[in-house]
Amino acid sequence: MEYQDILYTKVDGVATITINRPQRYNAFRAQTCEEMIHAFKDADFDRSIGVVVLTGAGDRAFCTGGDQSTHEGGYGGRGTIGLPIEEVQSVIRDIAKPVIARVNGYAIGGGNVLVTLCDLAIASETAQFGQVGPKVGSVDPGFGTALLARVVGEKKAREIWYLCRRYTAQEALAMGLVNAVVPPDKLDEEVRRWCDEILEKSPTAIALAKKSFNVDTEMIRGMGALAMQALRLYYDTPESAEGVRAFQEKRKPDFRKYVK
Repeated sequence: MEYQDILYTKVDGVATITINRPQRYNAFRAQTCEEMIHAFKDADFDRSIGVVVLTGAGDRAFCTGGDQSTHEGGYGGRGTIGLPIEEVQSVIRDIAKPVIARVNGYAIGGGNVLVTLCDLAIASETAQFGQVGPKVGSVDPGFGTALLARVVGEKKAREIWYLCRRYTAQEALAMGLVNAVVPPDKLDEEVRRWCDEILEKSPTAIALAKKSFNVDTEMIRGMGALAMQALRLYYDTPESAEGVRAFQEKRKPDFRKYVK
C-alpha cells in the first residue's frame, strides 16, 4: 500500500506509525484508518519487529480523533459509521507486539481513545488529554468508554466524558492513563529506552501476556460493535448535526432544543 496519511518506518526492531496530517492536528479520516490498519498488520507479520510505536507528526498533536470536516459525510469509506475505527481499535489490541503511544501533543477525542488502547503510553510534558464527543454530538460507546473506566477508574472516566475537560500530562500520569512523562526533548530517548527493554524480553512471553490482559476486557469489543450501530443512527439526527455545525461555526451548541 502507498501511504498518504501516515509515515511508516522500521528501525532496529521498532516499527513506528506516524499519523501525518499535522495541518488537521493529526485528525484521522477513512484513508488514515485504512493505512494504519495495513501498517499495524505489516508490523505484526514482520518477525524482526518487537515493538510498535504510534505517534503524530509535528509537536502539536498526537491525534485529535475523527476529522470533523468530513463528519457529516460519515467520514467516507467503509465500516459501521463509514470510518473503520473499530478495526483500528481491534488491530492495536490484536497484534502480538506491544504498542506504545508516543504522545507528543494533543490527545483529544479519538486520539485519547488511541492512548487508552495502546499497551503503554509515554507523554511529553506538553501533551494534553481529554474527550470532546458530547460537545460535538458524538461518543465512543465501546473501548473509548468501557476500557477507559478500567484504566482510570469509573468515576474518573465518567468525569472525562461528561465534562469534556482537558487534562495535563501530569494529571494523565496520576490517573494511570500514561506510564511516564518527560520533557519534549527527551521524548524520543525515553520511548526508545522502553522499546529496548521490551526487545530484550521473550517475544512469545510478551505476546501471551498481551493476549491474557485482553481476555478480561474482550467483551467490550462485542458491546462496542452493537453500540456503533446505534451511533450510526444517532449521527443521522438533528441533535448530532447541531454538534458538528456548532464546532464548525465556533459557537456553543444548543442540544436542548432537540430534546423532546
